[in-house]
Amino acid sequence: MRIALTGASGFIGATLARRFAERGDLVTGLLRATSRRDHVAEHLDRIIEGPQDDRTRFAPLLEEADVLVHNSVDWKLLKEDKLAEHYDSNLIASLELLDEAARRNIHVVYMSSVGVHHHMLDRWNGSIDDEHPTRPGNHYGALKAAVESHLWSAHATSGLSFMSIRPAAVYGPDPRLERTIGYPILRSVARGTPFERPGGGKFIHVEDVASATLAAADRAGEPPGIYHLAELYARWCDWAELACALLNTEVPIDRSSPEQPRNQFETARLEEGLGLRLDRGMEGIRTHLAQLRDRMQEAGVI
Repeated sequence: MRIALTGASGFIGATLARRFAERGDLVTGLLRATSRRDHVAEHLDRIIEGPQDDRTRFAPLLEEADVLVHNSVDWKLLKEDKLAEHYDSNLIASLELLDEAARRNIHVVYMSSVGVHHHMLDRWNGSIDDEHPTRPGNHYGALKAAVESHLWSAHATSGLSFMSIRPAAVYGPDPRLERTIGYPILRSVARGTPFERPGGGKFIHVEDVASATLAAADRAGEPPGIYHLAELYARWCDWAELACALLNTEVPIDRSSPEQPRNQFETARLEEGLGLRLDRGMEGIRTHLAQLRDRMQEAGVI
């Protein structure tokens, strides 16, 4: 198959490009002219240069494509609160790209987020599945929910084939070391700083995100599916305890955060719909931190 991939040079995008290429797919990657590409170029059959909101790049990106994996987000606009530009680049351009994919009868895999959920209904009893209404709590979640609603509309009006993937916080080896989840934790522990970050979150490994995306790419023509990718809940103090063990040191750690979250995302349909079983557990986080520790030591950061 030929895969059209947006955000091809990013953390998730580069992993997707590698995994698609490894199984023999041809990947057309959209990335900015200024984007780093040494880590992904060998996995891209074609490179289309341009920002995600450059409408003139849509046709070459989608040329001969069997599947569009829409993965890109311009985070800078969100972080700088440039809402008008955010709406145009992240929302309107996305809708126009998806409309073009629908006109070309291209199957779509959309990289959404569990961030479409924030205000969760008590009657779901803490088990949030894909039928729970999307009620986001920030502009990022609202973007993902809005695009999903338009995917349903395109499916109803033009027969668009699509799957939506909703990852939680994604961990794994980011090409940009300092952006890797766990980096500030290891650095803080290595410096002997007391660890007082409260709370935690739901996590998923980037390779599991890739496995789900590849499986979703193979589901063209099937009924639309929405899949939560949230393998486990972990507190930041749990991460810090693992970091201490890996660095053979101890620091004071605030362990007062609740051991269990109020809500969990339902993932049982993953195995039935995509053939994916999530089973890394806390060992997955420990392995990730061990690999990150080695990278940081090699870089002289710790």
